[in-house]
This record gives sequence, C-alpha cells and structure tokens, in this order.
Amino acid sequence: MPPIDSVTTGTYRFPTPQPEADGTLTWDSTVAVTVTVGAGYERGLGWTYGSPAVATVVNEHLRPLLLDSSPADITDLGHRLRRACRNIGVPGVTTYALSAVDIALWDLKARLLQVPLPELLGRVRDATVVYGSGGFVNLTDDQLAGQAAIWAAAGCTMVKIKIGADADRDLARVAQIGTLLGDSTRIMVDANGAYSPAAARRMGSELDRLGVIWFEEPVTSDDVEGLRAVRDAVRCDVAAGEYVNTESDAARLIDAVDCLQLDVTRCGGYSGFLCGAALAAAVHRDVSAHCAPALHAVVAAAVPRLRHIEWFVDHARLEPLLVDGAPTVADGRMLPRGADAGPYGHGMTLSERSGSYRM
Repeated sequence: MPPIDSVTTGTYRFPTPQPEADGTLTWDSTVAVTVTVGAGYERGLGWTYGSPAVATVVNEHLRPLLLDSSPADITDLGHRLRRACRNIGVPGVTTYALSAVDIALWDLKARLLQVPLPELLGRVRDATVVYGSGGFVNLTDDQLAGQAAIWAAAGCTMVKIKIGADADRDLARVAQIGTLLGDSTRIMVDANGAYSPAAARRMGSELDRLGVIWFEEPVTSDDVEGLRAVRDAVRCDVAAGEYVNTESDAARLIDAVDCLQLDVTRCGGYSGFLCGAALAAAVHRDVSAHCAPALHAVVAAAVPRLRHIEWFVDHARLEPLLVDGAPTVADGRMLPRGADAGPYGHGMTLSERSGSYRM
C-alpha cells in the first residue's frame, strides 16, 4: 500500500431546531470534526462529535506520526499515536481525535483494498436493528408526538426518551409514548446520570411498573457501585458506556450493567469498538452502539453480540448534511452502504452541503 501522504481536518457546527435538553445539560448545536487521511489515489474519512479542539490535537500531535506511515498497519499505528499523546492526556478530547483518525484509517484501508468495510471487518449480519432516540425533556407534548410519528414511520419497535428533569412529568411522558405507539413498541429511557442511586432506584420502580425495558445512565457512569446497585434493584436493563474512552473504561463498567454501550467517535474508533465488544462478549454481555448511526452501521454488521444502534434525532438529521452516502433506516433496520457489492470502505464522502456549516 502507498504511505499516508495527507491528513486534513474540518470543523462543522450544526444548529438544532431549538434548544434541546436532557436531565443534566442543554445545548443548541452539535459540532462535528472530520479527519480525512489520504494515501495515493484514495482518501479515508472519519469524524467525531465534540470540541473544535479535536482538530488541534489531530493537526499538532497526530498528523506528524501519520504522514509516511502505512495505512495497512492500523493496530501498530494506533498504539504509536496513543503513546505520543501521553503528556497531553489521552481520555476526552484526545481520544475523540484518535477515534476519528482510526475510523478514517479503516475506511482508507478498505478503499485501497477495494472492498466494502463490513467485509474487511468480518460481517455477521446485513442490517442492524435501530431504536428511535430523542424525546428531550423540554419538548412539548405535540413535539414529542411528532418525533414518535417519525420513529413509527421508520418501523422502529423500540424508542428512547430523556428523563431526569421532573419525575412526575417524566413518568407522564413515558405513558404518553406508550399510548402513542402502542403495546408493540418497547420503551427505553435515558437519565444522563441525573439521579442519585437512591432516587434512581425509586424511579426505576415506577419505570418497571410502566413496562420500560431500558434504563440508561440512571446515575453518572463514574459511579460504578451506584450503577450496580440500581441494576440489582430493577427489572429493566441498566445500560451505560457512552463515555468509554479505553478498554480499561469498558472493563470497569461491564459487571455493573446489563448492556454495555460503545461509541466509535469516543472509544477509539472501529478498533476500540471491536475491543470493547470482545471484552463484553467474554463475560456474556451484549453491546449497543451509541449515537453516530451512519458510522456505527458498518461496525454493527461485524459484532455478533450487538443489540441495536441508537438512531438519535440530532445525528440522523445532520449526518446527511455532513456526508453523501449516509445509510438510511427502513423497517426499523439500518443497512450500511458497503454491505453488498456497493461502494468501497464505509461508502461515505464529505458532502458539498457541509460547506454551509463549516466553522
């Protein structure tokens, strides 16, 4: 393979239709940072969601090591990149940068080999189940109903809403979703770490009464013992892991949750996702892909014990603006573009539309 000869970044801000909120945070835009890695006649694309500082890490700390390296040696290159970041701190922004680079390297390698990326990773399924996700705590009842209608039209049989702001209203919103979508749709909730362990157990009891199947981050994911206490007290599955940056983070959480969440834009890209999924499988746990559905469609096709992909409304809206070739949802499932004899790599390229959102 030709050596890597170019590394470029781009930073894009996508406003939300209105301010959005979960149990602990409010936001009005999403920032995407892209990394494009070139070798010879091909280019590989990766991205992450986070601070514009990600681009600085790539340009100042990762780019010098990437240039003239072989795109075939992703594992070795990943280790060398991580070691080079020791003195600036690896968790957080640095890992987001490493994740975007890893995704770009896998895309580049598959394109150079002229194979779809699911085939290179080792496909075990064609399409992956998605669940509709959004339901922000500041939505009106009509707005929540509008999101529910989109999920129903896409064939989603599971949906997730945010909770953690007001217990009585949150429970009423859970009941509203159940009424809107009927018994054939399973309900999931995400507290984004808003509760203490005791409050989470009390809320969990009410969620069990309403038939909720998934209680995400009932307490902060830093509180492993708190997660374990909630898991042991409720019937619904307890999940966490969206902030996993390293395999050590994943190993620390596995025994405290029923399903481990992983996010390729935060956990070290496709390499980190596969590592986390292997750790979970070793102790008979499933994994679930957190947000970034277009990127997860590829790796989800290669993980045996994967439950579903989060079809998050913010990312589902912005990814078709950021890239051409983003996979779509039909019958509640997402099929990556490289799942058959289609495009090489993950099948996505930067869109001209993204220029309107560049920072």
